[in-house]
Amino acid sequence: MKYKSVFDIIGPVMIGPSSSHTAGAARIGKMARELFGREPEWANIFFYGSFAKTYKGHGTDVAIIGGIMDFETDDERIIEARKIAKEKGMRVKIREEEALTEHPNTARINLGDKDGEMELVGISIGGGKIEIIELNGFELSLTGHHPAILVVHEDRFGAVAAVSTVLAKHRMNIGKMDVSRRDVGKMALMTIEVDQNVEEELLSELKALPEVSQVTKITD
Repeated sequence: MKYKSVFDIIGPVMIGPSSSHTAGAARIGKMARELFGREPEWANIFFYGSFAKTYKGHGTDVAIIGGIMDFETDDERIIEARKIAKEKGMRVKIREEEALTEHPNTARINLGDKDGEMELVGISIGGGKIEIIELNGFELSLTGHHPAILVVHEDRFGAVAAVSTVLAKHRMNIGKMDVSRRDVGKMALMTIEVDQNVEEELLSELKALPEVSQVTKITD
């Protein structure tokens, strides 16, 4: 078996007890916070499979809440995340779901405030690694291992080419690009993993494209 890094062997630096149920959950919550772009006023968290059965003992609930508040996996405040969220006025509800999912460590998070809301589905795949597999009804594959750009755009001819042209202008090397759509000719989501840090100038140019309605940057 080949390892890519020391991280793959010893796992993440974290507040215990489980790399998949605690560190992974914190990273799912942190990714949700980054995609939402701000601290939410409320969060509804749904646990499936193994998460639903063991979240209390493994601290999956406090880890994911801590992540939503932008805590790192080794932040000792994770232990008191429920209390801290309450003190901040963040309303948190947790539900155990019985529906079967493809992965045993699955969480669905719905975040919101007076300005909007967002829903995503994330899985913890072991060793603190995660994957976001759904965002607001769009299928995607986002790991957070590399900088990424998420572009919501009209599903029409030339949209992918227009985005690619902007990236080429800024000499951005694309590691992976996926496009997901709900229906033909409606809205689509482009997920682009890149090798360099994403500058604000590039984001501004993407937002100015007539086909594009929303652009979000994810840091690694």
